[in-house]
Amino acid sequence: MKVQVSELIVKYMERLGIDTIFGMPGAHILPVYDSLYDSSIQTVLAKHEQGAAFMACGYNRVSGKIAACITTAGPGATNLVTGIANAFVDQQAILIITGETPTYIFGKGGLQESSGEGGSINQSALFASITRYSRVIERTDYLENVLNQASKILLSDNAGPVLLSLPYNVQKEMVDLDILDNVITGDRPQARPANSRQHTAEISHFVDLLRDSQNPVIVSGYGCIRSGAESQVTELSRALNIPVTSSLKGKGTINECSELSLGSLGVTSSGYAYDYIVNKSDLVVVLGASFNERTSYLWNKQLLGDKNVIQVDINDEQLNKVYQADLSIHADIKQTLASVIRLVSEQSLEKKQLDDIPGYKSRYEDKASSEGNSIFQAEFSLVKAFFNKMNRYFPQGISVFDDNIIFAQNLLQVSTSNRFYPNSGISSLGHAIPAAIGAQFARPTTMFAIIGDGGFQMCCMEIMTAVNYDKSLNIILFNNSSMGLIRKNQVQSYRNRFIDCDFVNPDYRKLAESFGINHLLVESEENLDTLFEDTDFSSGINLIEIIIDKNAFPNYSSRR
Repeated sequence: MKVQVSELIVKYMERLGIDTIFGMPGAHILPVYDSLYDSSIQTVLAKHEQGAAFMACGYNRVSGKIAACITTAGPGATNLVTGIANAFVDQQAILIITGETPTYIFGKGGLQESSGEGGSINQSALFASITRYSRVIERTDYLENVLNQASKILLSDNAGPVLLSLPYNVQKEMVDLDILDNVITGDRPQARPANSRQHTAEISHFVDLLRDSQNPVIVSGYGCIRSGAESQVTELSRALNIPVTSSLKGKGTINECSELSLGSLGVTSSGYAYDYIVNKSDLVVVLGASFNERTSYLWNKQLLGDKNVIQVDINDEQLNKVYQADLSIHADIKQTLASVIRLVSEQSLEKKQLDDIPGYKSRYEDKASSEGNSIFQAEFSLVKAFFNKMNRYFPQGISVFDDNIIFAQNLLQVSTSNRFYPNSGISSLGHAIPAAIGAQFARPTTMFAIIGDGGFQMCCMEIMTAVNYDKSLNIILFNNSSMGLIRKNQVQSYRNRFIDCDFVNPDYRKLAESFGINHLLVESEENLDTLFEDTDFSSGINLIEIIIDKNAFPNYSSRR
């Protein structure tokens, strides 16, 4: 059966299990849009292509499924760059479909041409470093090979963005639909099992190191969540009385209300996890955590300097990247922990004699407070009170996308039934709102987006996408009329020489009214009871504006 390439591409997406695609149409991609008209795939019209890319990121984060976005040529594609770069760093499986001018006018200065010929921009070069695979499909005779290569990456353990650019005339060419019968579109392959003999030896060594340690600590990262290993981390922790701290992206691997939780590890965290590792632990078990700038405390050698280290990661690029491990295992975390737990049980390893972790954290915080070293001073009492209420009212069943990072990292108690999605890819502002909206298309829930007023103004028009598609959302907007991180750095490192960090905000009540959404203003702790008792967080769109002092800064330094 002969079909247009545009229809074949849509059928290909359907076979990959894609059910939603985010984007904006343009003349050079209309054949694909026309084929989507009769498809089961829902199209979502964003307000800006960057928003569409972030929506695809959010959809993939909550569902684990391949996400998709679609734009026209030229500016449609270039507007995707920040969102796709974010997906690349986070290894997200996102299929990007873009249009292109017809091949027969390449080099002639066609409108929005991006072939790289005749002085036009080179889209392939532009996306080469932020995609795992990027191709302009200029002919149909190798289409099968291109789609197979795309599928291998999208379905792999270490996925990433794939971009297919379709010239307008190629979209309208006729091809055999049977091409898809030879293209990989099935389920994701299971994680590669380690060589059985090597795997057995590694597991045995893992358990030996656990047995010989007095005070082991687990550092759980996003790799645990990607592997679905949350219950295994909790089981191992409980079996041997091992406290657990998480990287920012691994927050929620275990219930942070647990007596074995040390909270989050990182330069923007309260500090007791760092203190415990440095001063008490003798073995650090690193599970799917990359010791980036934040988690490693700016690559502080003291953090793991005299410790034994076990590192497990499905991505071999993360193994021994920053710290050298005594045992590094390139394998699936869930499978590895299941083997470790089995051997721990068989050998009847005894539980570790452990300090009272809640007491340890309390004593650390009291000492830090008395010495003026608490990460949040008295000026943040309203923020702390807000998150205390949030923890009480929502012990489970919510999802949170966070651009602000530092407040929720320290104050939001995440459990395995609450989901926390920090913007840690390339840390671009304006991510939380569109990502949360995209997530609502995949798995509707009580959804929160936490964002500062600077980032809000980069993406606020995407709220109308949520309005248009009737998606519920709670936006926590911290208003200090400033780029808070920049202002903090200019205080700490640049002698209060403030430049381009302050601005005038709009009237957010009127803005919310124009969008047709709810606005709730929080200026004092007295407003919080009314907010949480009277607000329906499960439906509609709520813009919750919390006023904070622009001259109050969290007590940490990024040394910049």
